[in-house]
Amino acid sequence: MIAWTDRHCRFFHRLITRRTRLYTEMITTGALLHGDVPRHLDFDAVEHPVALQLGGSEPADLAACARLAERWGYDEVNLICGCPSERVQRGAFGACLMAEPELVADGLKAMQDVVSIPVTVKHRIGIDRIESYDFVRDFVGTVAARSGVQVFIVHARNAWLQGLSPKENRDIPPLRYAYVHRLKRDFPQLTIVINGGITTAEQIDEQLAQVDGVMVGRAAYHDPCLMSDWDARWLGGPAQALDRPAIERAMVEYMQRQLAHEVPWPHIARHMLGLWHGAPGARHWRRVWSDHRLKDHSPAAVHALAHRIDAKEQQTS
Repeated sequence: MIAWTDRHCRFFHRLITRRTRLYTEMITTGALLHGDVPRHLDFDAVEHPVALQLGGSEPADLAACARLAERWGYDEVNLICGCPSERVQRGAFGACLMAEPELVADGLKAMQDVVSIPVTVKHRIGIDRIESYDFVRDFVGTVAARSGVQVFIVHARNAWLQGLSPKENRDIPPLRYAYVHRLKRDFPQLTIVINGGITTAEQIDEQLAQVDGVMVGRAAYHDPCLMSDWDARWLGGPAQALDRPAIERAMVEYMQRQLAHEVPWPHIARHMLGLWHGAPGARHWRRVWSDHRLKDHSPAAVHALAHRIDAKEQQTS
């Protein structure tokens, strides 16, 4: 979820769920080895547990970045082998790596050899028109045997490397949950986490009857309150009532603090536009918080404007 799940987004999500594992957007090895490491890796302690998602293919580079992840305090480092974008393919990583399971295994082993935190991998069930279950079975078997990695996060769609945009790759290739379920049966010793098209608690329950975990991406971003009962429902946390006003106030305070670090509040507010999803007045609220004409106002002033909702607006939202 490049350009989506930055540290401000994760801070917001932590106000809704304390125990769900959060993942960064994909960060390339090149960005870490040749760029501004603190800008890419800094995060707030409240984000734990949090995993760093890496894009890359050279074992030595992956090992160096895994060391950085551990040094920065991440709880997991995850290698991405599922991104289908042309830019990622030009860098010889992402979904195209599924055609080279030995190279993937070498990279994962290189990371495991230098860190004590868990190393995991995220991938698709196939690439292009390769739709045989045998392809993903052999990929997982080879990677697990050669690297020792135990956790596989599986997006239950193929990645079409030619002819589809990244957005189309999230919708057009059909979901094949049965392939992921079969992986769990064939590799019972591995932790298999399913991803793709899962949007409700009921669907998560159905999947947890077949696999070990569920990763939810855009559904949780667009309607973050979906996560409000996850701690109690699946993660052993206490039951807590969803308090949207308190969450919003906490975000206003956070945005105010970030101004001292020269982070404009619109860069943060965009992540919380789904907070009032489905509630009366949500349309007006989103319109105010996404109005860049207000960028010079304080977050507190914008917060006040967002809650001046007339009766007509409430009736039509």
